[in-house]
Amino acid sequence: MKRRLLTLVVACMGAWYATAVQAQADYPNQSITMIVPYAPGGTTDVLGRALAASLSRQLKQPVVVENKSGAGGTLGVVDLMRAKPDGYRLTLVPVSVFRQPYVQKTPYDPIRDLTYIASFTAYDFILAVAADSPFKSVKDVVEHARGRKDAVDYGTPGKFTGNQVAMALLAKAAGVSFVHVPFKGDSESTAALLGGHVKTIVSTNGVLSFMESGKVRALAIAADQRPPAFAGVPTFREAGYDVVVPSPLGLAGPKGLPSAIVQKLDAAVKAALDDPDMQRVIKTYGVRTDYRDHQAYAEFARRNFEAEKSIVQSLGLND
Repeated sequence: MKRRLLTLVVACMGAWYATAVQAQADYPNQSITMIVPYAPGGTTDVLGRALAASLSRQLKQPVVVENKSGAGGTLGVVDLMRAKPDGYRLTLVPVSVFRQPYVQKTPYDPIRDLTYIASFTAYDFILAVAADSPFKSVKDVVEHARGRKDAVDYGTPGKFTGNQVAMALLAKAAGVSFVHVPFKGDSESTAALLGGHVKTIVSTNGVLSFMESGKVRALAIAADQRPPAFAGVPTFREAGYDVVVPSPLGLAGPKGLPSAIVQKLDAAVKAALDDPDMQRVIKTYGVRTDYRDHQAYAEFARRNFEAEKSIVQSLGLND
């Protein structure tokens, strides 16, 4: 009786394993949902939709974008905690995902609860003002804020984003304070700037089109060197302030995502960077390509999560 039961159990396990292997081999055989953790219209949303379109062509299945804005760009990760590890629900991962656990209680652990697939681009953070602003340089902004409480406000896509980190670093370096005004995305903060509701913004690369149209003036970029699309914009370091905020953007799935699916998606992300339509969006928004395969991206996640603790503590973002 026991032998017969054991044989039945082994047979069931074998059948389950064969089915699981076949499911991975057939992946994908239905539409995939990719969460963009910001509001529509911003740089991350545009990049996400371009990536989704390229992945759809490669994988021969629709990749549908679902926007979930708020909580510093971490709602995609929260969503995946309830998702099956079958590759049909994925999320974009901004670096704020690694910062959020240090600034408030989160239901996720960025290392334990995600399977990292690949990073594909890196965007920058640009301090900008409206074209008619009296501020012509970072120094102008700093001097206006010096000794004047609440004199300079700045819009960002949300609390604890890299955008806020850039301005917090500037405040610390210059010994001044600024007023943070969080919005749901770059498009909202830019609209507020153009409407005269905030004096400055820290935007990602989507501000490029407003610069080219003459509506916005960029004062500095938080990169280690000037990206080609922003060759006329000084880095914060060139302006005299040590502000550098790297920000790669990647794709991840739920924990336990099978290796075969990870590798298939990783290869598709890498191929997407050679897609002419994807390249067109990257060039239009002045974003840099920044590909890391699933192993390198997982290692980056581990190192960055460790580094964010000291950044948050030194800037007092969790006060």
